[in-house]
Amino acid sequence: MREDVERPAGAVFKRRSFLATTAVAAGAPAIAAAAPASAAASLRSGPPEPPPVGCVARLLAVPEAGRGVDWLRSALQVAVELELSTIPPYLCGWWSITDRSSQAARLIRRIIDDEMYHLGVVCNLLVAVGGQPRIRAAAPTYPGPLPGGVREGVTVYLSGLTKSLVHMMMSIEAPEEPLALSDSVTHSVGDFYGAMLDGFRTVAPQLSARGQLTARIGSDDLHPVETLLDVERSIDIIREQGEGTSSSPADSFTDDHPAHYYAFAEIYHGRELRQTADGWTFTGAPVPFPPARPMARVPAGGWPRPSAPVRKLLDRFDNTYTTVLASLDAAWADGGPRALGAAIHAMRALEEPAVRLMETKIPGTRSTYGPQFHPLS
Repeated sequence: MREDVERPAGAVFKRRSFLATTAVAAGAPAIAAAAPASAAASLRSGPPEPPPVGCVARLLAVPEAGRGVDWLRSALQVAVELELSTIPPYLCGWWSITDRSSQAARLIRRIIDDEMYHLGVVCNLLVAVGGQPRIRAAAPTYPGPLPGGVREGVTVYLSGLTKSLVHMMMSIEAPEEPLALSDSVTHSVGDFYGAMLDGFRTVAPQLSARGQLTARIGSDDLHPVETLLDVERSIDIIREQGEGTSSSPADSFTDDHPAHYYAFAEIYHGRELRQTADGWTFTGAPVPFPPARPMARVPAGGWPRPSAPVRKLLDRFDNTYTTVLASLDAAWADGGPRALGAAIHAMRALEEPAVRLMETKIPGTRSTYGPQFHPLS
């Protein structure tokens, strides 16, 4: 576990970054990844091969001269996978809370809305450059690592809200740190969105609004990106909400909401973040840890030998989850608002079977079942 995550309530924290955490393991050494040996040759002989999808370190290792439209599409698909991967564990934590009016429940609900909005932003950006978001194919398996072959040592799992789950959420939103891409060149993975923005500025691709979506998601409005200014604004919003920045925590309070790491840390430490003479500390008003249904961690491969009623609920949930993913795919494949509406409707329908599972005891234990998020093949 990260030393700084475990500090007491009086500890001082720096601004946190989501994408930074996807490449730096908690307490692990920096990851070394040299640029592909074929990169220089491909630059001499013609257009470079598209970089491999799914690896942040190797994407950042591609020389700037090789970061064309294909690179942007690959990077944006990784961003789709990363944004999607956070939503199921956050939903499980939120669904398990019995008092939805509690401050912790409201903080987590807002973060879920933010992550859904970020997913919409990167899908619009990908469509704008002629790509096609692969959402159903990107659905992760739990427990498991974050997508992209990064963040070794961090296992993302599904359970009800506990201090351990909040700690894992904090690890997902952990601090921006450098990622060594070679012996002599160092980048931070907080640069990932910045690298994509630089790519947009350098390549200046023609941006198409066809297939992009408009929607109200939480407190944010999703709009098509049609100009470079739109791209800059979209990425800046994601940064402002806590992904890929290294500015003061004060910047994350411009909308009276803490960035994601700080919100989870307030729940973990039981105190709001406040600026004091000693810096930013968790010494503000109390944030009581809410009562929650005792959903156990979903084991690898899912729940073993569930009863027929539990199996029915699991299948019902997974069937609806599959509909959510398929509808999202369809929405950004010219399905438009109608398909997006179907996805939203299906997503709302996930809560009822999830809560019923969380209220069903696992035989011989004090814990309960919960959703597995297993999309159907």
